[in-house]
Amino acid sequence: MRIIAGKARGTKLYTLEGENTRPTLDRVKESLFNIIQNKVPDAVFLDLFSGSGAIGLEALSRGAKKAILCDKSKEACSIIKKNIEKTHFLENAEIYHTDFKNLLQHKIHEKLDIIFLDPPYKTNFAIEAIQMILEKEFLNENAIIIIETDEKDKIINQLEKINCETVDIRKYGRAYLIFLKRI
Repeated sequence: MRIIAGKARGTKLYTLEGENTRPTLDRVKESLFNIIQNKVPDAVFLDLFSGSGAIGLEALSRGAKKAILCDKSKEACSIIKKNIEKTHFLENAEIYHTDFKNLLQHKIHEKLDIIFLDPPYKTNFAIEAIQMILEKEFLNENAIIIIETDEKDKIINQLEKINCETVDIRKYGRAYLIFLKRI
């Protein structure tokens, strides 16, 4: 896994070992950033369920003002820290070793421009996170939320009960990217 474009282009990232994480594939990451490229410069980017931090660090490499990276796994946070140091984004990255609910309840104190949610599959964490984000009014006016999932239909059905509009859905193998905006 590597940074695809921008200041840290080509930097190889450390990854997590084992079956507990599934990194976003480079082709999915590249497609994601091609879609949101005009929103990234000067954005405040939240990478929830960060894993190795690759998505948030890609955003910083492409000009995001700040990336907030969160994972509840101690091993993941250790890898994220090493990747932040390797990409030289220490001043622009905040890392939180906590669960998403604690982060959203107590740690975020600013408006967000782009939120990337890649929770463990087979959970309702994406919907729970979006509900909290909307309740706390964390979104800037033109903010976008992206969910990576393999359960598109389940997520779409759950989103019907939330004050968000699905603006795009892309499929990459078994993974889907669902793009949302606040109504």
